[in-house]
Amino acid sequence: MSWIRTEWTAEEADEWTKEDLITIILSPLAYLLLTVGVALACLFMWQGYVLTVIGGICTYYMHKIIDPKLRAISSEYEKKQQEYLADLEASTRWEN
Repeated sequence: MSWIRTEWTAEEADEWTKEDLITIILSPLAYLLLTVGVALACLFMWQGYVLTVIGGICTYYMHKIIDPKLRAISSEYEKKQQEYLADLEASTRWEN
């Protein structure tokens, strides 16, 4: 999957890209396949097992595509949060 980008900066990850579109399509598809698949598997229908496996594969690829973007945004947020907490701590102790 070389056409899927896996390295992001926080600014780049915040923009809408083809990876977001792919995830928007895979997310409800995976949910639907897993829901129907598990229901049919509970009735011991072979189609249920197939749909559950396909839904699992969709879920795996959805996570693999969107996780690098979420990690980039999260790491930037954590840095900002640490700076904010340090400033807050300094101001509550009456420090400059």
